[in-house]
Amino acid sequence: MPRIMLCGDIVWAHEEVKQLFTGLADVVRMDSPNRTDFLAGLRPGGKYEGTVGIYRHNTSADHIGVFDKQIVSALAATGTVKWIAHNGAGYDQIDVLECAAKGISVSNTPGAVDDATATTALYLILSCLRHFSKAERSLHAGTWKTPLSSGDTHDLTGRTLGVLGLGGIGLRLAHLVHAFPMRVIYYSRHKVVDAPEWCEYISSMEELCKQSDVLSVHVPLREETVHLVGEKQIRVMKRGSVIVNTARGKVIDEEAVIRALEDGHLSSVGLDVFPNEPSVNPRLLEFPQNALLPHMGTENQDSQRHMEVRALTNLRDFLREGKGKDLVPEMRSKL
Repeated sequence: MPRIMLCGDIVWAHEEVKQLFTGLADVVRMDSPNRTDFLAGLRPGGKYEGTVGIYRHNTSADHIGVFDKQIVSALAATGTVKWIAHNGAGYDQIDVLECAAKGISVSNTPGAVDDATATTALYLILSCLRHFSKAERSLHAGTWKTPLSSGDTHDLTGRTLGVLGLGGIGLRLAHLVHAFPMRVIYYSRHKVVDAPEWCEYISSMEELCKQSDVLSVHVPLREETVHLVGEKQIRVMKRGSVIVNTARGKVIDEEAVIRALEDGHLSSVGLDVFPNEPSVNPRLLEFPQNALLPHMGTENQDSQRHMEVRALTNLRDFLREGKGKDLVPEMRSKL
């Protein structure tokens, strides 16, 4: 039977692994303590020989690093590995262009993360506009409402949320804030044809920033999206506006954000992601009105189980049908 490798431990979906692969493939766990051992295991006669597909979780990077050109080349050199089923919506830890060049397909888990990430963004919006995070810290410190001022806070109702990237997460957030209601506008590379009529398409990112009271970022990290939100975009936003980021830290120019916080152009930021995780720029901690989370977007068992099952199902479908359903966008035109 072919072999599949679990590159990153399964936490919740142990029974599903048995159901999906019993009689279809042998399952081998990646147990290499470092990259050298992992690369050796891929060579002829190595412990991973015969692997045709890989389930990958970002935690594997703690031992073998990201799937860069070196690892992708080693996978391709086996002649057998043809599919990487990544657990996560974001897949910036995989060199997908190198995978495409080497004939290895990559899938991710869109949809499975939508609720969890959107509710994280909603919390950050609420906390930034109402200073709930600051208030909770004040209570814990025994200072009750002393450091708080109602003059610095706002209701969500009637304010404008700008969604940068109306994919699954952005659309789910749009539905959540529409309940208040907030006015929802969005900018994406293309107008979303099935977006609700109350979700207004804005034809340029600059205009999106100009109109937004809160800008929520939902774009993948690619070379062209590094610092997509920078000095220019921030400065066309309204004075006292808010930026929320649950995508990837490097999509926003952190230094530009800090400058805007220092001079009051931004009233606060809500961040679940940072450029150099787990390190956090200590200057962001100097603004108590900020709402900062340690990448909690999908940190709940329900979403994590869904993500594991969706990634594993992509791998199962590859074994049965030759391809999974969630091929990443960069590769869809190649099939």
